[in-house]
Amino acid sequence: MDEKDDEQLGAFDPNIPEEGPSAPPPGWLDCVTGYDEPKGGDTGDQLYPPPPAYNPQPENDRNASVPNVRVPQVSESVAREALLKFVGSKWSKSSKPARNLTFKELQPITMYRYRLETYTESRSSAWEMEPFTGQVVDGPQYGMSPPPWDVPVQQPQRYIDVILKVRVPHSSFVKTCHRCHGCGRTRCTHCAGRGNRRCPFCHGHGRRTTGHGRNNRAGNNRCSSCQGRGRKRCTFCHGHGHKTCPTCQGNRILMHFIQLTITWKNHVFEFVPDRLPEFPLKKFEKVSGDAFFVDESILVYPIVGFPDQEICDASRKASQEHHSKFSPQQVPCRILQQRQTIELVPITHAFYSYSGKDYDYFVYGLENKVFTPKYPSACVIL
Repeated sequence: MDEKDDEQLGAFDPNIPEEGPSAPPPGWLDCVTGYDEPKGGDTGDQLYPPPPAYNPQPENDRNASVPNVRVPQVSESVAREALLKFVGSKWSKSSKPARNLTFKELQPITMYRYRLETYTESRSSAWEMEPFTGQVVDGPQYGMSPPPWDVPVQQPQRYIDVILKVRVPHSSFVKTCHRCHGCGRTRCTHCAGRGNRRCPFCHGHGRRTTGHGRNNRAGNNRCSSCQGRGRKRCTFCHGHGHKTCPTCQGNRILMHFIQLTITWKNHVFEFVPDRLPEFPLKKFEKVSGDAFFVDESILVYPIVGFPDQEICDASRKASQEHHSKFSPQQVPCRILQQRQTIELVPITHAFYSYSGKDYDYFVYGLENKVFTPKYPSACVIL
């Protein structure tokens, strides 16, 4: 049995169409005022810049002033307790040095962390579809669809990343399924609609070959896989020759609509002066500090007059970067709110001696975390 014979075997219903494209073809969807004309096969979201009224402008003659703050002190008992907690979490370190060390000096260090948060909103849309089963169709008969930035939504809590998807009012319409042409079923592509396929074990002969090498010949053994028929039921369509349309799920009709995606995102700029070569700055990312200064507005302004000039410079740099980066000319979004904070992150450099040798470690953050570049010999574990 050759390929030609294989194509002639079986029968199928010619009324069941071949499977069409998964996306609607060009010109299939309606146009909605205020939204870009739909393009066949283009499933990507279309971003929309906000109208000018949504974009605040910075004022160049305003600045934020910051009060002075006192550096907190860490006592010997607190420093020892922090070290004991640290070594207790390390199975290879002994707590004996932490219990018996002798403090030589506890040196508090002034360390500030500046943070600017810019909370933005962006809006994009894309055509979506779902099987029509009799649900309400909110179409243009109820009015014009509002422009992307006029669709009302509830604002989330500030400075938290949120993505919300909503259906644009009055953008829905019903249409015959483009994939199955309204049949509800599509021809199985694996068996060409016949419901069966050539047996892969006997290659359609119905019998298995016997012998080896040159003596290989067709024997009288009937193929046990296809019971001698030469064909097997198609496992993809279970022998039906067709499958339920995956797009309309057999309902024959689809409801198309514009889905609006609103993305709220918090963009963070963070700066800590690098003044301790022996202390890794990344350690500060996992601890909290005392936020003694908080400035919040639609647009905040650079800090001036703070004793630490590096913090003032960081504030000016961050403000300029965010005002430029999130302007509608650069990114199609709008700034909802900004917040800048200065935290005093407590850090103490502890110097001590143990068994005649000098060591040191750092106690940092409100959580009293510990970083030690070197610790006295651990206990030996056999």
